Amino acid sequence: MEGLPTTTQAERRWRSKNLQTSKPSLVMAFFSCVAWLYVAGRLWQDAENRTLLSNLLKKNIEQRPKVLTVEDKLMVLGCKDLERRIVEVEMDLTLAKSQGYLKHQLRQSESSSEQKLLAVIGVYTGFGSHLKRNTFRGSWMPKGDALKKLEERGVVIRFVIGRSANRGDSLDRNIDEENRKTKDFLILEGHEEAQEELPKKVKLFFSTAVQNWDAEFYIKVDDNIDIDLEGLIGLLERRRGQDSAYIGCMKSGEVVAEEGRPWYEPEWWKFGDEKSYFRHASGSLLILTKNLARYININSASLKTYAHDDISVGSWIMGVQATYIDDNRLCCSSIRQDKVCSEA
Repeated sequence: MEGLPTTTQAERRWRSKNLQTSKPSLVMAFFSCVAWLYVAGRLWQDAENRTLLSNLLKKNIEQRPKVLTVEDKLMVLGCKDLERRIVEVEMDLTLAKSQGYLKHQLRQSESSSEQKLLAVIGVYTGFGSHLKRNTFRGSWMPKGDALKKLEERGVVIRFVIGRSANRGDSLDRNIDEENRKTKDFLILEGHEEAQEELPKKVKLFFSTAVQNWDAEFYIKVDDNIDIDLEGLIGLLERRRGQDSAYIGCMKSGEVVAEEGRPWYEPEWWKFGDEKSYFRHASGSLLILTKNLARYININSASLKTYAHDDISVGSWIMGVQATYIDDNRLCCSSIRQDKVCSEA
């Protein structure tokens, strides 16, 4: 009778050990079942996709052509989001074409315009150029009622300026006050007026001008240039109806690679071993027709600027089908008698 408790204790220890060793096995068995179910589900799903593709292929074979349609493939492969993006891009492209660089559409929009301007002339100016502006207003540039009458003839002239780095300071306030009196400014609200920002200024000028006025020509003029206004108007009149024209005093010139020298070009290495710029119109006075100005406006975000504004414009025009017109009358530093501009 004394040996009975000993036997019972041994059995209990054996059963407890057996139970402990069986727990990991049960866990492993459970996870094995889950993994098997997952794999089986994936295989079943792949089989369903293959069956669906096979049925679609059979359907297309019977109906000809013997290929799956893009719609079917997008449906099966779950690429509806990609399809939506493609449609959106196509819509954006259609909108750009409707507003931009298409000759026949430009002619249609021009014919429907009630007031067709000949030209918009933007004269670069700065915060410290008040005396220069007054000199221009008293010489080649009309003011007051004479400026309005010129606009009735189809020519708009505006001083072009950005905003101060310290928005709303005395520099900005002085320009706003002067503009209230003279009404002859085009203020580029999104542009910070600074010497190193001139290439961006020319891009924003053409973009803003083509949005604000419907004209045949858009002209950028430096503030150190006097203009024979009637001579310029006559030159433009003879060029009416000429699409994709890039007009100016054409030049190329050396690319300055030495930092610290005047006209230094930080990206000189892009212009080849000879370090010579491509052909472009001098920045003193350059003219673009409407569709080229619209091209700049539409592609403004992606157009690269270089160290100089005239180089930047030349690089944009080089990439499109434009007609280069080298007119010596627009070489402001020349000694020709019939030129339409001169250095002030």
